[in-house]
Amino acid sequence: MDQTRAFVKDVKRLVIKVGTAVVTRTDGRLALGRLGALCEQVKELNVCGFEVILVTSGAVGVGRQRLRYRRLVNSSFADLQKPQLELDGKACAAVGQNGLMALYDVLFSQLDVTSSELLVTDNDFKDPDFRMQLCQTVNTLLSLKVIPVFNENDAISTRRAPYEDSSGIFWDNDSLAALLALELKADLLILLSDVEGLYSGPPSEPNSRLIHTYVKERHDSEITFGDKSRVGRGGMTAKVKAAVYAAYAGTPVVITSGFTTDSILKVLQGERVGTLFHQDAANWGLQGEDTARDMAISARECSRRLQSLSSDARKKIMMDIANALEANEKLIRTENEVDVAATQQAGYEKPLISRLTLKAGKISSLANSIRALADMEDPISRVLERTEVADGLILEKTACPLGVLLIVFESRPDALIQIASLAILSGNGLLLKGGKEAMRSNAILHKVITEAIPAVVGEKLIGLVTPREEIPDLLKLDDVIDLVIPRGSNKLVTQIKESTKIPVLGHSDGICHVYLDKSADMEMASRIVLDAKIDYPATCNAMETLLIHRDLLNNEWLNDLLVELKSEGVALFGGPRASQEFGFSEAPSLHHEYNKMACTVEVVDDVHAAINHIHQYGSAHTDCIIAKDIATAEIFLSQVDSAAVFHNASTRFCDGARFGLGAEVGISTSRIHARGPVGVEGLLTTRWILKGSGQVVNGDEGVVYTHRKLPLAN
Repeated sequence: MDQTRAFVKDVKRLVIKVGTAVVTRTDGRLALGRLGALCEQVKELNVCGFEVILVTSGAVGVGRQRLRYRRLVNSSFADLQKPQLELDGKACAAVGQNGLMALYDVLFSQLDVTSSELLVTDNDFKDPDFRMQLCQTVNTLLSLKVIPVFNENDAISTRRAPYEDSSGIFWDNDSLAALLALELKADLLILLSDVEGLYSGPPSEPNSRLIHTYVKERHDSEITFGDKSRVGRGGMTAKVKAAVYAAYAGTPVVITSGFTTDSILKVLQGERVGTLFHQDAANWGLQGEDTARDMAISARECSRRLQSLSSDARKKIMMDIANALEANEKLIRTENEVDVAATQQAGYEKPLISRLTLKAGKISSLANSIRALADMEDPISRVLERTEVADGLILEKTACPLGVLLIVFESRPDALIQIASLAILSGNGLLLKGGKEAMRSNAILHKVITEAIPAVVGEKLIGLVTPREEIPDLLKLDDVIDLVIPRGSNKLVTQIKESTKIPVLGHSDGICHVYLDKSADMEMASRIVLDAKIDYPATCNAMETLLIHRDLLNNEWLNDLLVELKSEGVALFGGPRASQEFGFSEAPSLHHEYNKMACTVEVVDDVHAAINHIHQYGSAHTDCIIAKDIATAEIFLSQVDSAAVFHNASTRFCDGARFGLGAEVGISTSRIHARGPVGVEGLLTTRWILKGSGQVVNGDEGVVYTHRKLPLAN
């Protein structure tokens, strides 16, 4: 639960206001799907013991649509040629109210919920007796689990211009909802809109950003409102006025989308959705809801300063970071031990705890890998191609940083060190979003690393995003973040890929296969299979499936290998054929990543069957053949379509450091940009530098294109 939403745990009574844009479609007809989802959420809240009061708009819009149709039906052709007068709003309200409330009654009845209709005007609230009776009636209805549905009675409103006049006790259904929330002592007011919440500007503008917590002193003068609602009276301007009025009188308010099917439930679960208005918001010490955005912008500015340094200066920064990590090793391990103890106490799975733990010697090993990176060729502004376009016109293709990277990782504090060092080497800005299980480890590592970055670059080059920033919010920052690299569970990676417009580099599964060909040297096979499975079973490059050529079934070495796997503590599960041959329990799926001391075993007819199995059930990560027959091995190497394909070597070699990349930000199974272990090259893109001496195109008149390749050295 987001800490700014902790108050929701005490909410019992809430008012929900539904805007006209939510109730109706763009053609004026009722949005039955959205209304159905709304009623289902209200039903769930009712069952859970919440007292729900509904304030609905939409009667005027529904009535206008109905009366336009009626006028069309009753008009002659000659009538239709005349200018059509705008329909009277009061008549629209009278007609629409009947249909709108009838629909609510039908929908709630289908859910075994009883609703009631209450029509009010602003004049009613001038009478103290009315207010008292209103409270008594609503309390009685709520005690009987009846849903009161309020609407302003526009048909008999006494205001001169009831759809524009903002005078009176309330002036629209937003302000009515705020008034009712205070009168009925609600614990929360939710205003449903056609957008996700309050934005810093019109939501359609690319630089507008969602404000998660409204602070009047800060945002009152910063926000630029767009046009009013397409169908309602005041749009977001009216909602903000109502929200400020209610919040600063003591009732918290959330403006959120009525277009999603579970937005109300998410608000009450404490999720950081929509915009919160709270009278204490100014005292919470918030740095602002756009913290991650500001961090990304700052990281980009710092990265440009980093790129302007000499190669030796950047190398010195990396050396300083390596030295700082070693100097603070005791403190780092102490903080890490606190995280490990907390996860053990919380009952986390062993593979996660294993990935979280920084064992003795790990910091020194990581520091040495940073030094090795620093000794690599400087990748920034490296000229990749030189071409003479025309006489005196030289084109250079150069390497350059991607920009700002967002790394989302779970339980891998060592990943923070590797990624930070690669970002510095490649000149990129960096945002890091670690899991809560490694919060203390990540915090101390981030502190040690950023304190080693000189002021001329700025410590904001690398930002550690706090737990308050939810991943969905970060994934919306496609205008300031250039690449997302998720490192974690299948679920995490899949969710990120499905939730952002930012390019994503990574893999969701690490289902690595080892295929034992009939020509395999079984002594070699034993070494490789045992290493691929038990060296580090929690990693994505560990063997998850062992494929066995059918001719090996009666081989004593194979039986010994399976016995040795079991003796090492590996649980063996079988595919259909292996289960029958060896009596193994059937695997949960042939496409399964265990990340622990377990693997699937299956029997195949030959190398082609093995390749087909890998293509059908693998994840295109790393796959290996063990064979003495070179021709068979070449078939496997050329036809298996994975990021890494090995012959007679453990899948555990698929690693950036082992490949000589110095370190890696992850392993990618994508087919665009980078594939396999991604080192510094995967964090670079290219740009074109054209050097001329006054040339112009002028319709290509007089230009002689040579397109001659030039040596890279000047």
